[in-house]
Amino acid sequence: MVLLAVMVLLIASYTASLHTWWQQQQEIRATEAKIETQKTAIAELEDDAERWEDPAYIEQQARARFGWVLPGEVGYRVVDADGEVEGDVPQLAEPPSAKAPQWYEKLWDSTKVAGQEPVEPTAPAEGPSEPLLPESP
Repeated sequence: MVLLAVMVLLIASYTASLHTWWQQQQEIRATEAKIETQKTAIAELEDDAERWEDPAYIEQQARARFGWVLPGEVGYRVVDADGEVEGDVPQLAEPPSAKAPQWYEKLWDSTKVAGQEPVEPTAPAEGPSEPLLPESP
């Protein structure tokens, strides 16, 4: 009986250790997979950076993205009957918007308006002057 109790205690203690070992092995495999994914992404970025070192690639990107032409060349755009440009039209990115106010600017602004009277909302626009439903005869 004592031997059975000792065996149960040993199995219970080894089970917890085995469970911890198994979880650690899974974490190691997940981390190794993440490392491989990041190595692939780094290789792609390095390849992209290397391409941008080539003047021919830069010229090709400027032509494709921005529609640029070299001096002496003539650029054409096909315009349909509505006046819309047909095909892919390169667009420049939107300029960056105004910088968002910092937290301390918001705090200072809130202290400026704290003692002021609240601003009353403007009156809503008048409704239609005629009834929406026709009058019955």
